[in-house]
Amino acid sequence: MSSLIEQAAQRLEQLRQAGVVLPGDTVTAAAEPVAAAQVPVARVEPERVPAREPEPSSFLPQSKRVELDLTALAAQGFLTPSAPRTHIADQYRVVKRPLIKNAMGRGAATINHANLIMVTSALAGEGKSFTSLNLAMSIAAEMDNTVMLVDADVARPSVLRMLGLPQGPGLLDVLEEQVDMASVLLRTNVDKLTILPSGTPHPRATELLASDAMSHLLEDMAKRYPDRIIIFDSPPLLLTTESRVLASHMGQIVVVVHADKTPQSAVQQAIATIEACPVKMLLLNQARTNAAGGYGYGYGYGYGYGYGYAQENEEQKA
Repeated sequence: MSSLIEQAAQRLEQLRQAGVVLPGDTVTAAAEPVAAAQVPVARVEPERVPAREPEPSSFLPQSKRVELDLTALAAQGFLTPSAPRTHIADQYRVVKRPLIKNAMGRGAATINHANLIMVTSALAGEGKSFTSLNLAMSIAAEMDNTVMLVDADVARPSVLRMLGLPQGPGLLDVLEEQVDMASVLLRTNVDKLTILPSGTPHPRATELLASDAMSHLLEDMAKRYPDRIIIFDSPPLLLTTESRVLASHMGQIVVVVHADKTPQSAVQQAIATIEACPVKMLLLNQARTNAAGGYGYGYGYGYGYGYGYAQENEEQKA
């Protein structure tokens, strides 16, 4: 019997050595034929495209936020959002209403670039910058509009000085393509008011304002935001050429006239330089109100279209 068992065990061992897998045997990786391990099997995996990471916000142009000292501005006679109702605030409501109506396309006729409004004067010292800032503040109080105030008086910028802010890059730098416009805009604590400074002084400022880059920039500014009104504080019409170049792009122009000071001939000459602009408003600054008004002589404002209004006041003064 033992010999039969021994013979069977020897036979099983012979079969295993011959490569025959018997019941109960475990197949391991080492038992795989060497020839099969030497044949590479190509495995084609789908190409993995790395997910594009969002561009870091630090790489995108960011508008700077500035805090305006509204208390100090109010003390200097400027309008502020939280100020109580005043006579000057009411006057600006009268002034801004037709401008907004035209800017939003609700006027009697369609005006190209109607939301681009230039505030200027015939001569220096008539209150155009004071008017520009107050008009911007008044429009910022509107429910349905935002406003950008552009310091376009590149020879003698004053908007940032009036607001108590340091000078910095702005319009001229954008025109030279040195900076992106978003990076030089100043967002303020007046929710709907944004400031664009005049920028770094440039010896060829007039040429920059007359360039194709300026035309393209104004076209983009006029159409980018349908609810935005853009006010340009411009140099006086009779003292520089920059204002006349800028006027050719405007849909509306407000000419500030200092009551009892600006000569009639200067007003006539100034109006003649902007004859092509479709809408021209004369705004009478420092007008003397009647006794019934109770306000005396101060920041009185009147408005009208065309030269006739200025002529009427000159005749009354005479």
